[in-house]
Parts: sequence; C-alpha cells; structure tokens
Amino acid sequence: MADTILRKLIVEICNARNLMPKDGQGTASAYAIVDFDGQRRRTKTKFRDLNPQWDEKLEFFVHDAATMAEEILEINLCNDKKTGKRSTFLGKVKIAGSAFAMAGSETLVYYPLEKRSVFSQIKGEIGLKAYYVDENPPAVTTEVKKPEAEVQAAPVTTEEKPKTEEVKKETEEVKTEEKKEAKPEDKPKEETKPETTNVKPPVTVATPPPTVTALPQKTEPVKHKELGIKPENVNRQDLIGTDLELPSLTRDQNRGGGYDLVDRMPFLYIRVAKAKNVGSNPVYAKLVIGTNSVKTRSQTGKDWDQVFAFEKESLNSTSLELSVWSEEKVENEDKTTTMKESCLGTVSFDLQEVPKRVPPDSPLAPQWYTLESEKSPGNDVMLAVWLGTQADEAFQEAWQSDSGGLIPETRSKVYLSPKLWYLRLTVIQTQDLQLGSGGSGSESKSKIPTTELYVKAQLGPQVFKTARTSIGPSASSSGSGNPTWNEDLVFVASEPFEPFLIVSVEDLTNGQSIGQTKIHMGSVERRNDDRTEPKSRWFNLAGDEKKPYSGRIHVKVCLEGGYHVLDEAAHVTSDVRPSAKQLAKPPIGLLEVGVRGATNLLPVKTRDGTRGTTDAYVVAKYGPKWVRTRTILDRFNPRWNEQYTWDVYDPCTVLTIGVFDNGRYKKDESGKQGRDVRVGKIRVRLSTLDMNRVYLNSYTLTVILPSGTKKMGEIEIAVRFSCPSWLSIIQAYVTPMLPRMHYVRPLGPAQQDILRHTAMRIVTARLARSEPPLGQEVVQYMLDTDNHVWSMRRSKANWFRVITFLSRAATIARWIHGIRTWVHTPTTVLVHLLLVAIVLCPHLVLPTIFMYAFLILALRFRYRGGVKVNSIDPRHSCVDSVTPDELDEEFDGFPATRPPEVVRIRYDRLRALSGRAQTLLGDVAAQGERIEALFNWRDPRATCIFVVFCLFASFLFYIVPFKVFVLGFGFYYIRHPRFRDDMPSVPVNFFRRLPSMSDQIL
Repeated sequence: MADTILRKLIVEICNARNLMPKDGQGTASAYAIVDFDGQRRRTKTKFRDLNPQWDEKLEFFVHDAATMAEEILEINLCNDKKTGKRSTFLGKVKIAGSAFAMAGSETLVYYPLEKRSVFSQIKGEIGLKAYYVDENPPAVTTEVKKPEAEVQAAPVTTEEKPKTEEVKKETEEVKTEEKKEAKPEDKPKEETKPETTNVKPPVTVATPPPTVTALPQKTEPVKHKELGIKPENVNRQDLIGTDLELPSLTRDQNRGGGYDLVDRMPFLYIRVAKAKNVGSNPVYAKLVIGTNSVKTRSQTGKDWDQVFAFEKESLNSTSLELSVWSEEKVENEDKTTTMKESCLGTVSFDLQEVPKRVPPDSPLAPQWYTLESEKSPGNDVMLAVWLGTQADEAFQEAWQSDSGGLIPETRSKVYLSPKLWYLRLTVIQTQDLQLGSGGSGSESKSKIPTTELYVKAQLGPQVFKTARTSIGPSASSSGSGNPTWNEDLVFVASEPFEPFLIVSVEDLTNGQSIGQTKIHMGSVERRNDDRTEPKSRWFNLAGDEKKPYSGRIHVKVCLEGGYHVLDEAAHVTSDVRPSAKQLAKPPIGLLEVGVRGATNLLPVKTRDGTRGTTDAYVVAKYGPKWVRTRTILDRFNPRWNEQYTWDVYDPCTVLTIGVFDNGRYKKDESGKQGRDVRVGKIRVRLSTLDMNRVYLNSYTLTVILPSGTKKMGEIEIAVRFSCPSWLSIIQAYVTPMLPRMHYVRPLGPAQQDILRHTAMRIVTARLARSEPPLGQEVVQYMLDTDNHVWSMRRSKANWFRVITFLSRAATIARWIHGIRTWVHTPTTVLVHLLLVAIVLCPHLVLPTIFMYAFLILALRFRYRGGVKVNSIDPRHSCVDSVTPDELDEEFDGFPATRPPEVVRIRYDRLRALSGRAQTLLGDVAAQGERIEALFNWRDPRATCIFVVFCLFASFLFYIVPFKVFVLGFGFYYIRHPRFRDDMPSVPVNFFRRLPSMSDQIL
C-alpha cells in the first residue's frame, strides 16, 4: 500500500477582548466550544474576566483533506453557569475551511463575535490561529484484521469518549439558550440549523485522501478578503518568533511599577555601544529592518551607547542589518567641501533567533561583532539585541519607533505641581507717615482736604489692597498720621518662594506712593495651627531719593502650613493634605492606573494637506503628581500600555484623565510651536471603587466645541484601588475632609475662589516651564479653570439636578395623596394599622425605621451598578440639548467679544430667566413674612383669632392625651374621600390671608 498522509487541524484559542458582561455582576466567565467535522472540543473557563486569555491548542482530525475547504469551523463563546444563573451565550464565529493556513504560516487573527439571533446582545472579538499539519501515519499491522469502518471510527470514538457527558450537557445548554434568545413578541422565529447537521459519519473509504499542497504566500491574502479582516488588524508577531511568556507579578512588584493592568507590548531592543578599528573620521551606525531605518549620531569618539526600541507588530522583516559608515570631507575643484560617506562593513541578524529578556533579569551584555566588508576588513562593532517589553529598563531612554524616536515632546514624563502655601499678611497700623509739608495758620489748614490711604502688598504677580482709611486735615497739615487697618491679606506662595514681599502705603488723593518696604521671604516664620500667633514687626517705609524715611508700618506676616491650598474645584479635588509636613498623615492605600489604549479616535488635524491624523497622548492627574504618556504618532487606535501608581491619603478624592492631540512636537514656518488640542476627559471617584478590585472599561471621549458636542472616540483604562486596612478607611470617613485650619479660621467663599484661581495660574505657569513643557491649555483643561464662567448648559444641568432631588419628595407626596384619596384601599387600611401601632408603641418607631433602611440597602446591594466606573455623563451635562448660540456664549471670553446685537439678545434671555427666579424668591419670602405678621399684629383680627385658638388649644391638649390627638389627627387626615370637601382646608385659607411685605416693594 502506498504511503498516505494524515491531516490534523490545530485551532489555537488565544484570547478574547471586550466581552459583554453576562453574569449579573458586570463580568463574564467565558469558555469556548469549538466544532469541526462532527468533533467538539472545549477550553477551560476563565472566571470573571472580560478579556480572557486561554492560549490553548485544540486538535481535530480531518477525515477528508480534499473537502476540508468546504467544512466550517464554528466557535461558540459561553458564560459558565457555575458563576451565574444560567449558561449565557457570548457570541460565535464561523470560519471557512479555505481560510486555514499551513503550519508555519499561521497568524493571530481577531474575529468579531457574531449574534446567534436578532435578540442577542453581543460585543467583542476573539483572537485565534487555525492551521493544519500533515503527518505520515504509523505502520499498520496486519495480525488482526478489522473491518474498515471500525478502523476508521476507532480513533474518533476513543477521542470523544471521555467528554461524552460534558458534550451532551453543553449541547442542551446551547439549545436552551437558543430558545430563550429566539423568543419573539410578534416576530417569526429565525430558522436555525441544529448542531447535528455538521456531524458526519466516519469516513469508510479504503483509499487514503489525496494530499493537498497549500501555498501560504497565496492563501494569506485570500483569508483576509473572505473573512473581512483588514491586513493591519492582523498581528505580525509570527515574523519574529512566538509571544513572550512573562511571569505574573506579585504585589511588591506592582508597587514598584508592575505592568499587570496593561498588555505586554513586545519590542525589539538594539543597543549600539561602540566601534573599533574604524579610523579617525566621524562614523555612525545605520540599522535597517525591512522598511524601518534609523541612524545613530555621528561622532568621532566611536562610543554611541544608544538604544533603539522597535515595536514588534510594526516590523515587516525577519532580518536586521547593521552597517557602520564613515564621513569624510572632500574639497572640490571650486573650493567647496562635500561630505563623502563610505561603508565600513555590515553585520546581519536573524530576528527569529534573538534572545528574550524579562525583568528583573540582568541587562544583556553587548558583544563584539566583526563587520563584513571587502574594502575595509577588520572593523568591529559592539552591540546587543534582545526581545523585551515596555517594562524594560532601557525603554524610557531608548529611541522609540511608535513615538517618533527621540523627540522630547513625545516622551512619557512625570510632573509635580509646586508646593503651595498661604501667606497671611496682617496690616495693623502705620506711624510717622510723611504726608507732605505742613502749612501755617487756620487758613492753610482749611484748604488741606481729607487724605485717603490704603496699603498695597505685592508678591510676584499677585497684588492685594486693604480698605481705605481717612486722615483728617489736622493730621495732614502736621505732616504725620497714624491710621489703623487690622486687616488680613492672604497670598498664594509657591516653593521656591519669591525673594521679597513688597508692602507700600499709597495716597489715593494724589495717586502717589508714600513709601514702601521689602520683607525677605526667608525671614517669614511658619505656623501649623492657630494656637500660636505670629510676632508683629515694625518696618521702615522708604520713599524716593529725597525722602529716605517716610514713616514705619506695623505688620504680622506668616506662612500658614495648616491649610490645604486648593488648586482645583472643591468637588473634584484629588488632594486634601495640609502644606506643613508635620501635619501630614501616612497614606491609606495605593491607586494604580493602567492606560491601555484608545479606539476610533477622530482626526484632529491634517498631514501633508491631504489626510487627517491624530497624535494622541494621555495626561492623568491625582494629587500633586501629573503623568503624561508617550505620544503615539499618526494612529487612530493607539496602544500606550503604561501603568502608574499614586499614594492615596483620602478615599473621597477624584482621578482626572485627559486625552490630547500633540501639536507641540512640530514647529510652523516661523519656528513657533503649535497648541495641543483636547480630545476628551474622564473622571473616576475613588470612593465608588471596591478595594483590591480591577476595573477595566472603555469610556467615551466627548468634547464640547463651539460648533457643538462631538464624540472623539473611546479610551480604555484599568483602575485598581488597594487598601490594606479597613480601619484606616473607616477612620478617613469620620474625620473632617479638610485640615483643621479651614474650620477654626475659615476663608470666605469669595476669597477662597480668588485664591483658587491664583493657585491655578501658578501651577499652570510652573508646569509650562518644565522640559518638555506641559502646555497651558492642557493644565487649564485638567483643572477646569473656566467652571466659574456663566454657561446656560451648566445652569440647565444644575437645575435638572435640583429637580431630580425634589422629585423624590414629590414621589412621597403623591404616595401620601394616594393614601388620603383611598386609591388602593388595602394600602390605606394598612396605614391605619401602622398609625395605631406607632401611637401605642412609640418606642419602636426609630428601631423600625433603621431596620427597614438596613433591609432596603442590603437588598439593593445586589442590584447596584456593575463594574462600569462612574465617569463624565454627557446626558447629565446636557450636551445633547444645548443650542449653538448657548455654546457660543459659553466659549465667549470675559468681557464679551461678540457683536452688540448678539450680546443684547443674550442679555434679554438672561433677564427673562432672572425674572422667573426673582418671582420664585418673592414667593418664598412671602411665606416667611406671613408667619412673622402673625406674631407682630400686622393684621389685628388674624392675630386675635390665632390668640384665641392658642388659648383653647392649650386647654384641649392639657385634657386630651397626646397619643389620642395623634391618632385622631391621623385618622382625620386619611379619612375617606366621601367625608372630605374639595375646597381648601381652614388652616390653609387662614394662612393665605395673612399679609406679607410684597405690597411695600416698588
């Protein structure tokens, strides 16, 4: 018998991404069922993971290789019923047999999950490899001759026997799920083929199937075309060997910057150290990998010591070629010099044999390699080549292929906000002020007017003034005055401090300065609480050159370390620690954020004037620490996969994450840098997160533009809030949120708002002076510096928030009205019984209320929000109901820059809204004035009636027990409608007739 070839189909289930939560708790426990040619295999269950990673290989026997192209490979994803109420369908994928590749040319492909019926709720994709292997069958012994049908069926039966019961159960679950999903209201059932249609009887043909030879170079494009997969969506990791197998990180490694919240991104690292025997001319090294090419710097010292990191997925070749070039200046006949380059040799590497390195392994030692060259042999270059990830120590300082190389504006950086203090200056008084030359006689005294003085203090760009004080003619004529203020001026000071605080006394009458003094900031004392008062000091005031002494001023100045300087809005603050280190408390937890990537970003600018592009990066702020990811150039689906950590000192704080388009790494024709464009922003409140739980979600990026709201794409973020002690969390919830000084010596709302915006400007200016700078527009967008500006959209949003809150009270009022009107008779009867129980057993009222609250909240725990973290809600922000004119008004500066006609229309609209608010305020004030009028005898008859009522009521309540009164009033209030009049009650009529102050207003 001629030799036959047996064919096996290998299906490698790698992973799935962004699955639909199905277990009722915001997650899914997925497993895959794979069917091919009457055979079924099942993967393991990955519990509570919306992005499961299997990496399992399933083998199938191909009965007829000639008809393999007509077979269908079907993969069904299901949720394990052990973790939920039932086994839930997560999606399916069908792949034609003609798309299978030969072993060695397989590729990881991500297929979008399909619905089984129109009622299915499916999303996500699954990544797998499908390829076949041809093997020579073992020699067949002829000692015992069996029927051919039995011989062919034996391997299938043996393979399927251990899983018979499991397959039956899974088939029943899939069928049951199919029936539930196909339940229509009025629609016909969708015809579905039973799973047994793909099951074929064992092949009994005696002759072996003919061998089919496949060409992987030709079948690869066909597979992309038939399955609708774009070539760029196919990972090219097979060009350089298998994926990296990285060990899982422990908690201690995570605290040191582990990468367990993001995906490992494989990079090819090349460290070019130096060269020898290359002469005295400047030399440089050139690296070429397919279409990727980069050069080192050209220098004479021959020591480059540069690292290059190429993203593995972007490489299109399996060989690396490194060449060393020499530069030599050549003088031409016309006395001009040109640079002549000559190749000193090349060395090549096969990237499939490159070693892998995973931290904390030691760095790979560079080695000497001989350059191959016919012209100048004997040259050597020292380098090291390895495969690593973004967790490699060399990644931060390496030339990165996905961020444009060594451009400073595209690198990932960590910024720190300056340490801020409140500087309190207390102006007490002045003495011996030289206001002017005194006159003689009563006539000159009468001509000298009253002098108005004030004190002005300046710290850097901040200027504050005291109130005005007047000095009479007698003090002015005598040439001296001792005015007193006793007023506090508060500044925001940032470390390192400004050198001097300048204090001057100004004469408002003639607009001149009487004198000034400089207080050195190094001599200013610091205090942490209000128990100690700063010492008062006298400073001489110096005038111009003709008047070196013009008086002295008495002040107290100190740096307040007991306050926290707010540099962001109070409702989204991320730090509440005081300025003084002595008052700082230890952290209670750790916040870890993994910036994974973004999808479907819209183009923000044009490149080459023809196509749109986006150069996106992410900025995250929590506390004084700002982080900025690297900029991924020219991609609408960038993958950063960077992880950062923050210490958490208070759980009721907010993390802010913003996405921007980088416009600063390129300069225009005039050499000016562009501006970064906002793409979107999200916020995550830490108090809404469960401890020690990973939240992996995609958030919609919405930005408000003058033309309207625009969805710019989605960002994928992983967040984990870790806390080792429950006791520290409970203690944080029962302590004041702000430091003690905010309560014992509070700042006024207007003063605090001014200081907050001053702190914002200081932080913006300081971060703009970093290298590379964090743009002013970026910092202002992250800190919400414009949230105090009038906006019709924000006013609507706040109004709807108030209405939503009041609707709860309206619901209770409607429920009580339904009881009064006997809408549901059994409920009203039960309320009667409840009223009797309350009157007879009043000591059980509070225990019953708190027990009901406990039971209701405990039951609601099951139905709380899923894993999705609360972020910015466009619906609550009223971005869909805003008009273009209202958006234009929101983006208008202060003062307004629009034409007078537009400003007049907006002013009239604001007047109409204010008129309604004015009427509402008047109605509220009238109710309180009616109560006051009842006690002030404004209406003598009404007050007299009330006095008589109070007298009779006192005797009545003395005789009648209070329980009887409560019971009688309750029964009277919820009496049957047939015993009730439709007109208002007597107390309501009496109250509405009382007078108010509305008739005395003009």
